[in-house]
Amino acid sequence: MKNYLFLTIASFFALLGIFFYQESVNNDKNLHLVVCDVGQGDSIYIKTPSGKDILVDAGPSDKVLDCLGSNMPFWDRDIELVILTHPDADHLTGLVSVLERYNVLNFVTSKTSKDTGIYKKFLKALKNEGLSLKYVFANDKIDFSDGSFSNVIWPSSEATQKLNPKNYSVVNEYSIIQVLQYGNFRALLTGDAGKVVEDQIAAIAGDVDLLKVPHHGSKTGMSDYFLSQVLPEISIISVGKGNRYGHPTKEALDLLSKYKTEILRTDKEGEIEIITNGKTFWRVD
Repeated sequence: MKNYLFLTIASFFALLGIFFYQESVNNDKNLHLVVCDVGQGDSIYIKTPSGKDILVDAGPSDKVLDCLGSNMPFWDRDIELVILTHPDADHLTGLVSVLERYNVLNFVTSKTSKDTGIYKKFLKALKNEGLSLKYVFANDKIDFSDGSFSNVIWPSSEATQKLNPKNYSVVNEYSIIQVLQYGNFRALLTGDAGKVVEDQIAAIAGDVDLLKVPHHGSKTGMSDYFLSQVLPEISIISVGKGNRYGHPTKEALDLLSKYKTEILRTDKEGEIEIITNGKTFWRVD
């Protein structure tokens, strides 16, 4: 009986310690940006200064759940906002598991679609959660009400009106591109858009601290002009080990090296976390 009581008390204090530790880590008033290690795909988890949980894409499998589990307290099952940049499987698939395991409060995406099995499964999961497709366009501002916000800079509503709904091969070019900002810190999140689109938004994006490298470092993702405008201090490539596309390409790596940006890759580094207090930013090793 005494041993049982001791174990009960010890377990209680252990859980209490975990709770306070998690609270201190997750409510430090900083903005956390985590590029999840999901293999050959994209998923970015953001915790805002007030503790709101934001997910941008969810990768090609349920591996995104590992990222959420390691960055959110186990008792927190609410995700305030999910942003799907475009409906390709390597950005979309993990959302099915996210919708099943978490309470997603808000959802936005680009005005594109695909006639694929995983997209139909995703739509069903979205409906089961009482959510529907809500679109965002250039000039929309997503304000997190704590000093941090995201400015959508692509696609424009005019551009999406020209999209042929049956031309599924071009959905990459209608990826949501956004600038996440907190104080002086600016991060450019590019989805899978290619250099033609990136050149159009380069001057609008302007100088940024962090670049999520377009399309996993493909040779068609960036141009010299684009990088000359955004001049990132850190460039993060979300990419899978030994992928069949040869990402990141030598062309992309050479171009990034030309601009002396620090290059980080999920296939080498695993999960990559950047923290900012709005004045400076640093990487979590």
